[in-house]
Amino acid sequence: MRYRWLYFGLSLAIIVPGLAAMGLWRFKPAIDFTGGSLAEVRITADETTLRQLAQEQDISVASVQKTDDTWLLKMESIDQQQWDNLKLKFPGQVEELRFETVGPTLGKELLTKTITAVALAAGLILIYIAYRFRSMKFGVCAVVAMLHDTLVLLGSFSILGKVYGVEIDTLFVTAVLTILSFSVHDTIVVYDRIREMRKMYPKLSFEETVDQAVTTTLSRSINNSMTIIFMLLALFLLGGATIRWFVLALLIGTISGTYSSTFTAAPLLVVWERLSSRMRDRR
Repeated sequence: MRYRWLYFGLSLAIIVPGLAAMGLWRFKPAIDFTGGSLAEVRITADETTLRQLAQEQDISVASVQKTDDTWLLKMESIDQQQWDNLKLKFPGQVEELRFETVGPTLGKELLTKTITAVALAAGLILIYIAYRFRSMKFGVCAVVAMLHDTLVLLGSFSILGKVYGVEIDTLFVTAVLTILSFSVHDTIVVYDRIREMRKMYPKLSFEETVDQAVTTTLSRSINNSMTIIFMLLALFLLGGATIRWFVLALLIGTISGTYSSTFTAAPLLVVWERLSSRMRDRR
């Protein structure tokens, strides 16, 4: 724990560029949040042709992306009849893989529910951990570690959105909530070990206890995370385009969660305890 300020500095070095990216570029929301129509087709054509055909039907196309042998078209909100008319204009054989439309009202409602879900999850986790360990400092430090992971993930996808056009959709929200649960699970393991060692070695200082607890749980945490990381790497490389960014979000979050549970949540406890001791001494 004597290197805790180095750990905090490393976290800031990762988070600050992400915060800057969010401030400058924000995010690129998918139609799940903005509203619109999404179509995925397998067709032999080029982007210029697809855009021109859509324009002839008075359909505004936001983006056209090619993945392997399929095209992904993101358009203004259109109905099934308009889409069927557009398909008839496509050259050659057309295989429709999916077509979906989300209204702007539903998109705003989904965004509101997403923010509410994340805030509610963080609040309940804080209350549970504070109750479970009989101290508010455990709950607050665990939530700060979760916030660390969330900011790392959000910052990464803000940069990816600017560089590669990666969009934020409902799968990304699922990844965020999944990472929050993974992060707090790993943190609880460390905290539980701290509590056990305080009972086993009452003569040790709080900082020494935390240091010993982190040492004994570090290998277990890394081994557990590596099995998940290897699986996610395989999915990222072989799983296809539809889940690629979702898997990457899980991968970034897993790495960040493994780091934060050991090198953010635990050192924060030491800092909290030192500040509390100084305040008690002044009284």
